[in-house]
Amino acid sequence: MPVSMVVTADTHLPKRARDLPHVLWTAIDAADLVVHAGDWVDVALLDLLEARARRLLAVHGNNDHGALRERLPEVARAEVEGVRLAVVHETGDATGRERRCAARFPDTDVLFFGHSHIPWDTTTSTGLRLLNPGSPTDRRRQPHCTFLTAVLDAGALTRVTLHPVAR
Repeated sequence: MPVSMVVTADTHLPKRARDLPHVLWTAIDAADLVVHAGDWVDVALLDLLEARARRLLAVHGNNDHGALRERLPEVARAEVEGVRLAVVHETGDATGRERRCAARFPDTDVLFFGHSHIPWDTTTSTGLRLLNPGSPTDRRRQPHCTFLTAVLDAGALTRVTLHPVAR
């Protein structure tokens, strides 16, 4: 049975925005699985996502403290539709990222990460897929704020789509 996903990170609420963009909430409400790769900033968003998401796989980021660190791990893992997923906030510099992540996550098919606010989609020499959804609230040096959607089905990650968000 295919599993629809929404992937986000670096939401930084309420510092970068008052709320998530409507288009992201719509995608979250329709998804089977929501992944958040850290930097929530306010625990209120975690409470909302836990209430609205059918399933949540999430970690804390470097800007998350207090209750967020108490409730969320540094690394989260799940196997969904035969795909081994991991989520972490930081992976270090872009230079050498594939090598470092392949060594750190040898039993993972897809690694979701955040921190940079820069969308990223590469595959390591070991077959590990690295995905960063960017940020839906803080584009930094990017042309748009962004988030990802994808589908997990029969052992494969498919239909990975980067969605630009109007601000």
